[in-house]
Amino acid sequence: MNIKTSAIMFSSLMFLSACASFSVGTDVQSGRRALLTGQPETALAYFQSAAQLDPNYYYGTALKHGILSYVGRSEYAVGRYPQARETLEKALGANQEDNTARLYLGLAMARSGDRQRGLSEIESGMKGLQEFLEYITQAHRFSFGQFWDPALAIRTAIKNDLAMISGRELNWDKLIADGEWIGKQIEEEGDRARNDEVRTRNRESDSKDSQP
Repeated sequence: MNIKTSAIMFSSLMFLSACASFSVGTDVQSGRRALLTGQPETALAYFQSAAQLDPNYYYGTALKHGILSYVGRSEYAVGRYPQARETLEKALGANQEDNTARLYLGLAMARSGDRQRGLSEIESGMKGLQEFLEYITQAHRFSFGQFWDPALAIRTAIKNDLAMISGRELNWDKLIADGEWIGKQIEEEGDRARNDEVRTRNRESDSKDSQP
């Protein structure tokens, strides 16, 4: 194989890799939109397509979610709890710090009858998300951290549920509903924080530009 042929093959591989990465990113964005707007079947199809192209893909910056986490959460949303449980366990095998996946694993366990283990995973997932929010809002309070959960809505919900879990009376219907709400909110919070930061920075820039 001569140098020219090698160069052409390398360029072709780079082009195909770039196309695949773009396709994965597009599928994940489409899947997230579908999942957050109550179209879990559509979301699942997009995430499964992305997972086939790149099973190691991660979305997000401050809070990262693996593609298997999205597949498992979509399976949960369509009611395929055993499949969701299996997928989310794989997601956690790849990333033990994905507390959103851990929360949904607990919810899937609880809905499929394994409430004792499910409760442990739900509690662990909620604590992990609470710790993440506390860290991000303190360690980066002078930059992007100030835009995460500014009204403490997510952390307050987690605090109340953890208190219920440690108390004597556990309302499973409320805990599952709250867990699903927290999972949805934490997924949306990154988008809200990023949008709020952009708006704030734009206002600050406009204010500076308008000064004499």
